[in-house]
Amino acid sequence: MTSFEEIEMLFEDNNGIVKTAQALESGISKHALYAYAKKFGVEQAAHGIFISKDAWNDSMYILHLRCAQGIFSHETALYLHDLTDREPDEYSITVKTGYNPANLKSDGVKVYTIKKELHDVGVTTMETPFGHEVNVYDAERTICDIVRSRSQIEMQTFQGALKQYAASRKKDLRRLMSYAQMFHVDKILRQYLEVLL
Repeated sequence: MTSFEEIEMLFEDNNGIVKTAQALESGISKHALYAYAKKFGVEQAAHGIFISKDAWNDSMYILHLRCAQGIFSHETALYLHDLTDREPDEYSITVKTGYNPANLKSDGVKVYTIKKELHDVGVTTMETPFGHEVNVYDAERTICDIVRSRSQIEMQTFQGALKQYAASRKKDLRRLMSYAQMFHVDKILRQYLEVLL
């Protein structure tokens, strides 16, 4: 099997999106991957991420591949959890304090930082609208995040999300209040919930 055939199989196995690291793990050289991309018009979607012409450009998934530690949060998580009707203009992710988000910010990504010990609280996986799995905070963590960042969230989005969550059958108030204590928003969250529940 030629290296181009191997690369083609790699694209097929990964829904048309391949990272340079995946190619290297499969024994394919960077040179062969770049030559294949040039010959067959494969687009470099981001540094080290290639997308074939017939693949859907799932920008949410590409961002997930670009920033492995990034977890979809705030407005993007609200959207994935159906706690807002509005598709976000820019994606919101949360990274550990110390990560340099300059490249992401220049590409229009809203980046929040959190200390390392709180970064993984409430992480789950969900599918993007194109069916790729990405890391996202659960609904309860997302509610705590928007309460913490309420000055940066549109009031209509903020209030709508709280109402939707309060009306949801899937809500887990015990977990919500447990997170709220961790993030020091329990008092303010109680005030909002008293009005809504």
